[in-house]
Parts: sequence; C-alpha cells; structure tokens
Amino acid sequence: MPQNIFVLTGAGISAESGLGTFRDKRGEGIWAKFDPMKLATPEAFARDPEAVLAFYDLRRRNLLNAKPNAAHFALARLEDALGKRDDSLTLVTQNIDDLHERAGSRRVIHMHGELLKARCGRCEAVRRWLDDLTISDICPNCCDAGALRPHVVWFGEMPLALDLIDQALRKADLFVAVGTSGAVYPAAGFVAEARAYGLRTCEINLEAADNADLFDEQRLGPASETVPAWVEELVGGSAE
Repeated sequence: MPQNIFVLTGAGISAESGLGTFRDKRGEGIWAKFDPMKLATPEAFARDPEAVLAFYDLRRRNLLNAKPNAAHFALARLEDALGKRDDSLTLVTQNIDDLHERAGSRRVIHMHGELLKARCGRCEAVRRWLDDLTISDICPNCCDAGALRPHVVWFGEMPLALDLIDQALRKADLFVAVGTSGAVYPAAGFVAEARAYGLRTCEINLEAADNADLFDEQRLGPASETVPAWVEELVGGSAE
C-alpha cells in the first residue's frame, strides 16, 4: 500500500447520496438547470441577495436530509488504516457537503468551502449554520446585519487552502481523483501537478473526466461500488 495517498473528490462521490452533480456529459447537472452567474458569484449576491440565499437554503435543506454512501465510508476506512501505519491520507474535496465527516473522515480539506457554515462579509467570521440564511440575520461576531453569506467559494473567488494542498501533493505517493468532472480549475490541474511530482495517478469515476488522458489508471462505475472495491484492494489484507 502506498504510504501517503492524496484523494481529490468531486460531486460524483455524493451523487448517490441524492446531491446533484454540477456538470455531466448528459447536460443534467445543477448548472444546466440554473444560471451560476445569477446564483454563485459575488456580483449576484450584491445584486439579488435574497435569490442567492434562497438557492443555498434549498441546497442546505437537501444536504441535511442526505446520508453518506459506501464511497464516503470507504475513504474513512482508508484514512484509519493508513493512520495506524503512521502513513497518511490527504482528503481534499471540491464538495461543500459534510458527508465525508459524517462517514468518519477526520481530516478533510474543503477547497470550495462548506454549505453548513456561514461567513460574514464584513468581519470574515465563519460559524456553523444549519438554518436558512436571510438578509436580516445578524452576525454573532460583529453584530452587523445583512452581510452573512454561505461559506462557499463562488465563481471569481479564490479556492481555499491551495498552499496546504500543494504541500500535500509534493509529499504524496499516489494521486486519486474520485467523481470529478476534470473541468473546474484549479482542481482539474492537480493531476498534472501530481504527474510533474512523479506520482502515480488514478481516476475513479462514473464516466471519464475531461482530463482522463492524464491518469495512469482508470476505474469506471458508481462510486458506491468502485471506491469500496479500490479501498479493499489496498487495506483488505492488511492488519488494521
């Protein structure tokens, strides 16, 4: 088993939990139904905050009713097995859901933020937030009203923890992308960086990603089947 594994997950890993993907080759993703420029940019929030907040309120309610699937649990198992050997799993997700954590993963880097948190646009304080957000809500930190927004990275904003992600890539032995479209940067560029660092690369996906040609290995199928099978190959015969 590789000593240090870097796993990048995208919307495909949570699709079987009832959370929609943003892009797919059938044109059925979230952004095929909604205009992201009207719902997922700082400009959209400034122009029509009520519409933006209502969109994320619906997604938050959907998330609160969702449950982790076998793929999430398998990655938590992998983290545990590697940790017992003093090795490591770096789990970076493009997803804003908390299904990895609910499945037992302890160290998750949310490069696109977290839906179940709110951030104040004035003082930048971040708080866990499970209720709907409204423009009249008051920030618990600075007591200003009207500045709370979902703690998510919108189009035109910089993803989070990029320095930490690069450091982890440099230390890894294997790069694995699970359920990603290969179309959203900078995450879509991680596989090229991994290859430049000499890592072996593996894609686990329902269908081939846009950058599939950059992977040394490809496993296609539902995440709830392919990810547990892959993890079983790695840790099934080891002492956990």
